[in-house]
Amino acid sequence: MTAAAKRYKYLRRLLKFRQMDFEFAAWQMVYLFISPQKVYRNFQYRKQTKAQFARDDPAFVVLLCFWLCVTSVGFALVLKLSFSSFLRFLVYTVCVDTLAAGVIVATILWSITNHYMIKPTCRDQDVEWGYAFDVHLNAYFPPLIILHFFQLFFYHVFISQEWFVSILFGNLLWLFAIGYYIYITFLGYSALPILHRPKVFLYALPVLMVLLLVSLVVRVNLCNVLMNFYHYRVL
Repeated sequence: MTAAAKRYKYLRRLLKFRQMDFEFAAWQMVYLFISPQKVYRNFQYRKQTKAQFARDDPAFVVLLCFWLCVTSVGFALVLKLSFSSFLRFLVYTVCVDTLAAGVIVATILWSITNHYMIKPTCRDQDVEWGYAFDVHLNAYFPPLIILHFFQLFFYHVFISQEWFVSILFGNLLWLFAIGYYIYITFLGYSALPILHRPKVFLYALPVLMVLLLVSLVVRVNLCNVLMNFYHYRVL
């Protein structure tokens, strides 16, 4: 099946909810937290059975959009947004922050891996763009839950305060979220036998530690920055 045919089949299934395996997609979301390696072993099994690494079922994307709606309601309550502002926030979150940004990030990593990381003995193969997009969505989900759901319960009572421990806690959430994104991205590309040196994705982790220390020295509360950005974007 050509890439265009796979894309058409995938988009067509977006309108057929009864054909989506939401139970399996929910299982993947849970295991992205407790054992992400198992999720990518399933991708390898799909390659053996369906001749492609990328998902052919849009259930994961649909469930992700559901979580975006839930967390957007939470942000609307925390930021005290009007209904119209909430709708703008939701559109931005789904269409811009998740889908558009996901397409850009996936395209960049897809291009880098195909141009610089393919093993010399595998030049006749390439990384599927759909798989690169799936890797991004996998890596995006844990930070979404950490920064768009978990932190909301602590924001007003603790994280938004000017105490150093509040800044430390909030910025550690960011460190954990971005670190998780990097780690799951690394697992995604290391699952491809045609790539060499996927560990280069882990080189960003020490940089995160340095940025955390800098943010603490200058007392920048990253959670407050996120809230202010979201608030002023929908005004």
